[in-house]
Amino acid sequence: MSFFSKLFKMSSNDMAIDLGTANTLVYVRGKGIVLDEPSVVAIETINGVRSTKAVGNDAKVMMGKTPDSIQAIRPLRDGVIADIDVAEQMIKEFIRKVAGGNPRPWSFPEIVICVPSGSTAVERRAIRDAALNAGARQVFLIEEPMAAAIGANMPVTEPVGSMVVDIGGGTTEVAVLSLRGLAYTTSVRVGGDKMDEAIVNYVRRHSNLLIGESTAERIKKDFGVARRPDDDKGQTIHIKGRDLVNGVPKEIEINQGQIAEALAEPIGAIVVGVRNVLENIPPELAADIVDQGIVLTGGGALLKDLDVVLRNETGLPVVVAERPLTCVAEGTGRAMEDPVYRGVLMTS
Repeated sequence: MSFFSKLFKMSSNDMAIDLGTANTLVYVRGKGIVLDEPSVVAIETINGVRSTKAVGNDAKVMMGKTPDSIQAIRPLRDGVIADIDVAEQMIKEFIRKVAGGNPRPWSFPEIVICVPSGSTAVERRAIRDAALNAGARQVFLIEEPMAAAIGANMPVTEPVGSMVVDIGGGTTEVAVLSLRGLAYTTSVRVGGDKMDEAIVNYVRRHSNLLIGESTAERIKKDFGVARRPDDDKGQTIHIKGRDLVNGVPKEIEINQGQIAEALAEPIGAIVVGVRNVLENIPPELAADIVDQGIVLTGGGALLKDLDVVLRNETGLPVVVAERPLTCVAEGTGRAMEDPVYRGVLMTS
């Protein structure tokens, strides 16, 4: 390493970024996770000129409540960048927040970003370019299931099959890992967003009530269940929205049994993804997974009884990681810091 390379590394805050559909987490070398905010940008348009009004938490509270001149945008969909210009502004703002202001020219960081295993070369190039344009000195990529497995302390460097199911906002990554590589993986474009959408559609279809994404997300987090409760109903929840028949605000009651019914389709898609991987792995790896079991990571892993559903469907041990929400960010950070994992990083 040259003198100038060493100087850059000493003066920069190298970062690992979990660029998620729902939330973005930033891990700084030697400090751990220092930022966890929604992946939302509020764009204001005045006389045809667009400008960034808010990013992260400040933008999230505006969703569904903005005037015509302001639009709250989520620049990532299904785990990949849908609007590269807005994504670039978001990454740039998060880098500025972490750096405590505008980064100096000599302190541009090295950045490691996780990407879905099923993302295309074009999608990966878009993520890399967005980070470079936002001020990165150098960009590395890591596949999301590998980052999740490292963050969950799974033995990814050993000749042992390990299976991880990472349920994020836009995608569910299902993978079997061994010897620093993905032995078999699939990316199901179903995650927390599709669960929210399923709740919105169910309430509209069965109660003629229109609720927003934020309300559906709150219902999922606070009362969501992956299977019907033993008494078929469970807790009762009061929700508010707009009556589609009379066009006025209205409050109704639903129960956890109905929420489980609403979530049946997205959960079924996740189960199919898991079974698809199990049916296609070599028998030696399958034998390892019988012993090791399946580890759930990501925000979706917190859905009540999801581990029970997968256990019943596969007959395998299923556990939720100790810190499922931060596994990917922590794993991405460890891959950046620990030379043992440097081999899993990609430069393009």
